[in-house]
Amino acid sequence: MQEQTTQKSEPFVSHLVELRNRMLWAVGAVLVVFLCLVPFASEIYAWFAQPLIAAIPDGGSMIAVDPHGTFFIPFKLSFAVAFAIAIPFVLYQVWAFVAPGLYQNEKSIVIPLVVSSTVLFYLGVAFAYFVVFPLMFQFFAAMTPDGVAFTPDIASYMSFALSIFFAFGMAFEVPVALVLLARMGVVSPARIAQNRGYFILGAFVVAMLMTPPDPFSQIMLALPVCLLFEVGLFFARRVEKKQARL
Repeated sequence: MQEQTTQKSEPFVSHLVELRNRMLWAVGAVLVVFLCLVPFASEIYAWFAQPLIAAIPDGGSMIAVDPHGTFFIPFKLSFAVAFAIAIPFVLYQVWAFVAPGLYQNEKSIVIPLVVSSTVLFYLGVAFAYFVVFPLMFQFFAAMTPDGVAFTPDIASYMSFALSIFFAFGMAFEVPVALVLLARMGVVSPARIAQNRGYFILGAFVVAMLMTPPDPFSQIMLALPVCLLFEVGLFFARRVEKKQARL
């Protein structure tokens, strides 16, 4: 009896050891990238804040409210950038841990989903930085009341920008979610298309919850999500046709 208990516990312990090793590799990758970025922390923040700086009126600048802000904020941003850069390696470690327990047909879909979701997340962040931010900050600067100086705080800007990046990155995962639902048979593409109106309404509600309380950023998030819905629906229909031929 004791031998059976020991034999059952050995696989569990080995899984825990492997999980620990995978986590160490993932954390180590983030730290290595972070250490490589530290010498360029100030340059990274300058590039990160460029869309906002370009919208500040001539003679204005950003400010640091906290005394230590000019030192810690660029390092915090560098760590966030390091994590974003290391995401593919982190996801690979997750994949390497769960892959032995998956069937072959499950493995065939996991890798494309991981790659596509990573690429779409990066595209969402790029869309926010290169398209949304310039328009948004020009709008905010133009709406500044008389007698008020438009001088944003660097810490507040970092928190605001990272939340927008996360919102757009997650919003761009809509095609992956629709394809996955169709692939698993949870809901058919025809049913998804029938509920298009509810999805569009939900997109605006989610945009309201995930973005700052201004209609501009909410619309700029909801419209791409609606477009991505159609893209995801297109590929979901292709997945359904492919499964029907098998």
